[in-house]
Amino acid sequence: MVGIRIVKRQAPLGFWGACLVLFSALLLSLLLSGVLLFLGGTPPIKGIITLFQGAFCSRWALEDSVLKAIPIFLCSLGVAVAFRLKIWNIGAEGQFALGAVGATWVALTFPDWPKFVLLPAMICMAMVAGGAWGFIPALLRQRLKTNEIIVTLMLNYIAILFLDYLVYGVWKDPTSFGFPMTPSFSDQAIVGKIGSSTINWGLAHCLVLGVLVWGFFKYTRIGFEVKAAGDSVRAAKYAGLPYDRLVILVMVMSGALAGWAGFLEASATVNRLQPSIMVGYGYTAIVVAWLARLNPLGIGVASILLAGLRVGVENLQLDLQVPAAFGGILEGLILLTVLAGGFFTYYRFERRKKR
Repeated sequence: MVGIRIVKRQAPLGFWGACLVLFSALLLSLLLSGVLLFLGGTPPIKGIITLFQGAFCSRWALEDSVLKAIPIFLCSLGVAVAFRLKIWNIGAEGQFALGAVGATWVALTFPDWPKFVLLPAMICMAMVAGGAWGFIPALLRQRLKTNEIIVTLMLNYIAILFLDYLVYGVWKDPTSFGFPMTPSFSDQAIVGKIGSSTINWGLAHCLVLGVLVWGFFKYTRIGFEVKAAGDSVRAAKYAGLPYDRLVILVMVMSGALAGWAGFLEASATVNRLQPSIMVGYGYTAIVVAWLARLNPLGIGVASILLAGLRVGVENLQLDLQVPAAFGGILEGLILLTVLAGGFFTYYRFERRKKR
């Protein structure tokens, strides 16, 4: 008789092998999505083609995909910083919300400041607010041994409801005809567009921050300590690395980057604060981070891919009346297949003969 057993590889798959596994996982997720479209009464091939046409096959679609990829990239970059230490920050959504709130406070309080002062002040306040929201679960983990997954997840709801409280209450624009939103930001508080496109200068922020985070992990001592402690907590503590301080550091950095994303969404995209900015970018960031294996360059590519799928799903809704929830299902399928595909990076199946 011939059986099959699981054998650990002597070394993980190389770059091209990992790319093949990733491509296979993405293909499988699309096949499963096609099955769901078929069960919903939508021609699967037509649905997938419509999805990609709406995401990448026109200038408007590409610009919209890049525009949505900007906050996803920054939230994912922050999540990846925490994940490097094997600290599971699920709170990027709440940190994003608090970043938008912090930036809005500066914009509404000091609207007449010159642009070169006001925008940096908004960024700083957004980072402080997001970083503080990341500091809370880190501190609770250190002092009370709480689970950061649960704490960061619960803090998301508090942050989002706090944003709602502000835009429905003290910050509500009296001229908004009852709609929950703040007054529009002054021109000095708005991040401008690049040329004649709809893409804002937040794209440049992403490029600079991506390089800085990559350099932080590659060339700094603290970055090396974070990676070493993430590989083995026991070995890091035995070597005398300040593990507790590293936990606080990565959570504050993670929250600050998500807060920066909230600033850009409020300033560059919406030009005010309103509940509609909370569309799940912080949760999508988790999928992106795992899809990219926590690599900043990979995060950039995966952010555009996931943002494009969001735009493509909107096209599916308009052309084929596919429910909006299909986008969330597609993201979940991508995450599950990529995580499952990661198994083949380290293990393989081997045939064995049975007596």
